[in-house]
Amino acid sequence: MPTYKIRGIDVDFPYEAYDCQITYMEKVIQSLQNRCNALLESPTGTGKTLCLLCATLAWRKSLGGFSVRKSGIRDRIASSQQSDESSQSESSTLPNIVYASRTHSQIRQVVKELKRTNYRPKMVVLGSREQLCIHEEVSLLRGKTQTNACHALCKKRKKRYCGHFSRVAEFMKTNPSLGEEPIDIEDLVNIGRSSGPCPYYVSRELHKTVDILFAPYNYLIDRGYRKSLNIQWTNSILIFDEAHNLESLCADAASFDLSSGLLTACISEAKSCIDLSIARRENSSDKSCNPDNFAILRALLLKLEKKIAEVSIDSKELGFTKPGPYIYEFLADLNITQKTANMLIDIIEEATVLLEEDANTTEDGKTNKSKSTVCRLESMGDILQMIFRNDGNPHAQYYRVHVQEVQGGGIDSLKGKASRTLSWWCFNPGIAMEQFSKLGVGSIILTSGTLSPMDSFAEELKLDFPVRLENPHVISDNQIWAGVVPMGPSGYTFNSSYRTRDSIEYKQELGNAIVNFARVVPDGLLVFFPSYYLLEQCIGSWKTSGHSNSMDSSTIWERICKYKLPVVEPRQSSLFPTAIEDYMTKLKDKSASGAVFFAVCRGKVSEGLDFADHAGRAVLITGIPFATRTDPKVRLKREFLDQQMNLQSTGSKVLTGEDWYTQQASRAVNQAVGRVIRHRHDFGAIIFCDERFTYSNRQSQVSRWIQPHIKCHSKFGEVVFSLTRFFRDGRIRGPTKLELMQSDDKEIVKRIGSSQPQLHFEKLFTSLVREKLTDTEYHEFVGYMKSLKSKAMKIGQVLQSIARLFSLPDRIPLLHRFKDYVPAKYHSLYDQYLKRNHEVAGL
Repeated sequence: MPTYKIRGIDVDFPYEAYDCQITYMEKVIQSLQNRCNALLESPTGTGKTLCLLCATLAWRKSLGGFSVRKSGIRDRIASSQQSDESSQSESSTLPNIVYASRTHSQIRQVVKELKRTNYRPKMVVLGSREQLCIHEEVSLLRGKTQTNACHALCKKRKKRYCGHFSRVAEFMKTNPSLGEEPIDIEDLVNIGRSSGPCPYYVSRELHKTVDILFAPYNYLIDRGYRKSLNIQWTNSILIFDEAHNLESLCADAASFDLSSGLLTACISEAKSCIDLSIARRENSSDKSCNPDNFAILRALLLKLEKKIAEVSIDSKELGFTKPGPYIYEFLADLNITQKTANMLIDIIEEATVLLEEDANTTEDGKTNKSKSTVCRLESMGDILQMIFRNDGNPHAQYYRVHVQEVQGGGIDSLKGKASRTLSWWCFNPGIAMEQFSKLGVGSIILTSGTLSPMDSFAEELKLDFPVRLENPHVISDNQIWAGVVPMGPSGYTFNSSYRTRDSIEYKQELGNAIVNFARVVPDGLLVFFPSYYLLEQCIGSWKTSGHSNSMDSSTIWERICKYKLPVVEPRQSSLFPTAIEDYMTKLKDKSASGAVFFAVCRGKVSEGLDFADHAGRAVLITGIPFATRTDPKVRLKREFLDQQMNLQSTGSKVLTGEDWYTQQASRAVNQAVGRVIRHRHDFGAIIFCDERFTYSNRQSQVSRWIQPHIKCHSKFGEVVFSLTRFFRDGRIRGPTKLELMQSDDKEIVKRIGSSQPQLHFEKLFTSLVREKLTDTEYHEFVGYMKSLKSKAMKIGQVLQSIARLFSLPDRIPLLHRFKDYVPAKYHSLYDQYLKRNHEVAGL
């Protein structure tokens, strides 16, 4: 494993590092050494996560050893115990590392990357009860119901007591080395099932002593959850990976929307609590719940409902808006103040327990914990806590109160009632980040493949980022085609702005262009629209219109389907997994030359999904995804920023409403574009079908690694010719059509047994091997891998034999790529075979 000296720190890296990886690690270490914040962009496929882990852990290791205490030998002498305790004490004063990503699936990938390094800090991944609970009854519950049931079973009492919780203390005592090897949530669950301790409380105990803690964003952004963590924040390192949406997540976490439907449900639940508490008193003399309290709660909620309904809304489009602090005046009219709010929150907590107990009680009076209940009053309690935290919110000036009339639904629409929503929107996402500065965090590192444009990002979070980086990609020039297509086959200008997007000419021209691209681009094609509205309008038009200059009677849609089998991103999130599965299935369909996914910028397809290799050979951007200007939240955000600008002193750097508006659209484009080239051996095309991308100010907001490759084309025919040549003549090539994996492939894709080196083979690499090798050679390759698994051959023989198979000139890319799947400790051995092959080939 190579070691690199970076700013005086020895960094072990699993592979020979690229220049951009060295630069990235240098920036990470610079921010850590200077105790300052960093904003680091590096495209997907450049090894960003691996670089981040290696650089951070190398710096941390340079300060002192990790909190590792091997405990396999129980009869250690007293002196070694004292030395060990001293080391433990020393490491406990060293900075903690908190590594956050958006989802647990992303964290799972980070843990996999950690396993590839030489570094073994003590670590743990924090998860929820829903993910970690193994109690046969409680594990079936969800939300607050599950939490309450867990708390009840963890209290020592004679009849019911969670046996998994009771085993945690002893397990932690006898397994002090837990976390010294990377473990994920699934590993914790397996430990619980095999050894008995509760995985949730094992992780909660373990997090107190680790060097690096992995958790989703909300565990840190949510003030209540953050306070429950036992972390020494002073001088700690806080890393937000995949941070491109962090500012919106921070703002949303500090905001709320109270709809008429939610309020009606809360009123109904309060009434149920009155009835339940009265029934308990009559039937069992149980006076633990006072119905008067629930009557007070219901009365206040009814008054709140009435007050919202009486708000004067002059314009349905503009709604009713007031400065943030107005929320306290609004609620004070209902006698909801700091003092009474705390009382209401206590009543709500009592109500949720009562409703939960009732839902889980059978007709014969027995307890049934297998049912999961949704208590809407919990949301009401969260809203009150948000408004009245810290004896009033000192940041209320950064909020806006808004009441909006929306289209009535359900019962309200039948009664002719107007449905309204009371909102309290936070327009300063820096509030959440400010808390970390107050806690004394040493460095905050925000990183992603798409942070550009960076200025708006930094301004939004109200943090100084002295260290910044916009990294290039590790790919070669011939692996990317990027071009602006300002007009279609008939010469009609592409512009998806409000003025032209609804014209039949625009929709037909775009459809005919996509027919041409579907013919030229192999395998997977991703087409991104600025909005669901435009996507649906275009597809609807294509299904009824044909080619204006052709005798062909087929519609545009039929001609697209001739080359690519279509999949359309659904609006409903619940249908999205089915759409993805449909796309992957159609990619393998031999009746067409691939599939096309019609999607929306800011939709699920554009966020975090991996369309590597065949799944995405080209991405087509049909326009700039500006948010709707008349949307109340967008309009008020722009007004807020402009007002803040007017309050700033002359010459200070500020973000205007228009800056924010345009840069948000640019970041959405960058997110969509980032779906295609996903690793250093991938290749693909980026097609901008909107004349506005010819302007330098638009191109300057595209991710910097793409900018040097962008070429503006004046003729559509020139684009088709250039793309055809790119996909035909590029040096790095994978198979042009996905093939169904056969049994031999499945054998290779599996991990070689745990006692053997863990060689992982991607489906793409396997397909590439099958294309380049003859049938006889391919079966020979499979035989070598099986021999390795069964220990019939030594790894040296296997590496030498495979290097020989890949030694022909057209297989050189395979020869180099195979190294990615060779364990680091065998790299030097494999390099010997690489060198010999190069000498023989005269390279």
